[in-house]
Amino acid sequence: MMQNDEMLTIWVIDDDNIFTFGFNKLMQNSALKGQMIVFNSATTAIEQFTDQTKQARLPDVMFVDINMPVMSGWEFIEKFGKISAQTGKNIPVYIISSSVALNDIERAKNNPLITDYILKPIDQDLLNAILSTLRGSANGLAV
Repeated sequence: MMQNDEMLTIWVIDDDNIFTFGFNKLMQNSALKGQMIVFNSATTAIEQFTDQTKQARLPDVMFVDINMPVMSGWEFIEKFGKISAQTGKNIPVYIISSSVALNDIERAKNNPLITDYILKPIDQDLLNAILSTLRGSANGLAV
C-alpha cells in the first residue's frame, strides 16, 4: 500500500517528444506529484518489465500511445498482458492517441487491460482526476 508521502510512478510510453514534453509540464502543474518515466519505445518499456532487477520501479499507471514504430501500443498491451500477472501489481493502462478511428476506440474498450482511451492532447483536469483516483485507490480510499 502506498504511503501518503510516496509519489506515484507514471510511465509514459510514446515516441512523440512534443507530447511527452507537454505531459511533463502537466505533471509539474499537477497538485499530485509523481515520478514520470518516459519510454520513447514500447520495446524498451517491455524490457523494463521483464528485467527482474528493475521490478521495484514498476509504474502505478501507464499512458501508452498506440501508433509507434517497431512495436505499436497494441503490441505492447498484448505483451504486457502476458507478463503483467507476474508483477503482482495491478497497473492501470490508459491509451493516449490522436486516432479518432472507431475501431481503435472499440478495441480499447473491449480490452480488460485498458482502463480508458484518451484523445490527445490530455488536459490538466483529466490528468489531475486520474492521478487523484490513483492516489485514493493506493491509500485504500476508493469505494
